[in-house]
Amino acid sequence: MTSVPTPIPSRTQFVLDAIKHCILTGQLTPGQALVETELAAQYGVSKTPVREALKTLAGTGLVVMSQYKGVTVRMVDADMAREVYDVRLLLEPEALRRAVRREASLDAARDALTRADAATDTAERSLANREFHRALYLPCGNPLLGRMLDEVRDQAALVSAVAWATDPSWEREAAEHREILRLALEGDADGAASALHAHIASFVRRAFPSDTEPHPAEGHQ
Repeated sequence: MTSVPTPIPSRTQFVLDAIKHCILTGQLTPGQALVETELAAQYGVSKTPVREALKTLAGTGLVVMSQYKGVTVRMVDADMAREVYDVRLLLEPEALRRAVRREASLDAARDALTRADAATDTAERSLANREFHRALYLPCGNPLLGRMLDEVRDQAALVSAVAWATDPSWEREAAEHREILRLALEGDADGAASALHAHIASFVRRAFPSDTEPHPAEGHQ
């Protein structure tokens, strides 16, 4: 039995989108406190939609709610980044492999690449990149697999935003995206999945290097 998500009220959605944009552009930095009264005044709403927006953001992993510290933007460290990207490495290439084998439409992925190339700020580029990856895995034929990957989308975007702040590597990643899409459109399911695995693995390795990780030549390269 599939549960139907409860629609988010418009004011809550407005605040939710605004806070998320600020987090993904670095205007709100990891560890920064999010005070309900201040946000309510900033966005011209009562505390209720702010509180609901923060609960939603906590559910997606962008903020942390603590009894003692209140609400803060989630900190990004190597352990957090590797946990999120480990889930993506396990699930996303397989989802893409299945989507290609089903000969699913990848028009949405092509459109997202175009938007990413035309992006003028980090949040816009991050959103387009998220939509590109989602357009690859969503038509895999297994709705549960798609929802599991949706669960880590915001956290992956936060990792990307923090990494890009110190090393703007999106041009390299855009080239990798184009190669992944090319292979997928050619019907090379295994090649596209392998390229996607290498793309995800190389990003987290570059952004959060570790002496204990295997050599780049090992694994799915």
